Amino acid sequence: MQDPLQQVRSGVFGQAPSGEDIHWYELRNKNGMIACVHNWGATLYELHVPSAIGRTADVVLGFDDMKGYLSSDNQYFGCTTGRYANRIARGRFSIGADLYQLATNNEPNHLHGGARGLDKVIWTAAVPNSNSVRFSYTSPDGEEGYPGEVSMVVTYTLTDSNALVIEYEGETSAPTHLNLTHHSYFNLSGAGSGTVLDHELQIFASRYTPTDGTLIPTGETRPIASTPLDFRTPTKLRRGAETLASSPSLGIDHNFVIEGTPGAMRTAAFLHDPESRRSMTVHTTEPGLQVYTGNFLFGQTGKSDQTYSQRSAVCLETQHFPDTPNQPNFPTTLLLPGETYTQRTEYRFAW
Repeated sequence: MQDPLQQVRSGVFGQAPSGEDIHWYELRNKNGMIACVHNWGATLYELHVPSAIGRTADVVLGFDDMKGYLSSDNQYFGCTTGRYANRIARGRFSIGADLYQLATNNEPNHLHGGARGLDKVIWTAAVPNSNSVRFSYTSPDGEEGYPGEVSMVVTYTLTDSNALVIEYEGETSAPTHLNLTHHSYFNLSGAGSGTVLDHELQIFASRYTPTDGTLIPTGETRPIASTPLDFRTPTKLRRGAETLASSPSLGIDHNFVIEGTPGAMRTAAFLHDPESRRSMTVHTTEPGLQVYTGNFLFGQTGKSDQTYSQRSAVCLETQHFPDTPNQPNFPTTLLLPGETYTQRTEYRFAW
């Protein structure tokens, strides 16, 4: 049997600050899709998708080299975020009688795992078969203030049915909170091709988690009907993003409560680009979907000298709700020794 390593192209992407080589891996399917990942932050840095008009485009934002990924221009492009994706109020939570203080790297709150989250570490890569790459990382007890040694695995698979599948597993040595997500910025017209305001989005949710002025949930859920967040039917992103432009989020940066039973695979969102006629359907086991319209992009230079202007991409982040460790009414993110954290998200493409 042919070694899977011989079926998946790979090479050196660049060097980490430690001098260690960072490696890239390329996955292809029979329909012309290509997904490229590297082991700095278990990151997806290219995703090439054909179109009905005969043009293949790279639909995710990213950089050509490690200089970009190590710079302040990198706003979590394509990475795995955690240990806790999204925000934790004041960077604090308690487990029993023990209080834990995390970094407040998004003042006054904690965001995406802290100053050195999972996006800024070297993951160990393996190629289990010809259409998958598996990344593993063990976060030591106390890293970024989190309790417990946590061993994690993130597996990317590109299927011949045009789905990019991301599977997550985690185990801990002590009670801790774990909430992982994928943070690609999507533009179905092609990265750097302009704003996504005319992309049409449908979200399979009727409620969302409102937030305070620092984007921390109040602890309640509210109906999205009659709000700028009503995407129950396909609606241009322009409507919500521009209506909310003067709010603290500067656009859409909200968590939606996905319909159905958490833990079961179900449809979370449908994104369509009328120009290229590409579409992407998001399926997940997670209870929430954070929709973010690239409100803090500022015109940084990405791959092939493309400019990433404000609202030039949208993130569809499947995850647990923000600040769950401090919100007893939200589905729990507490992971105990002997348990296994699992998550599965599929981005299914059509053209």
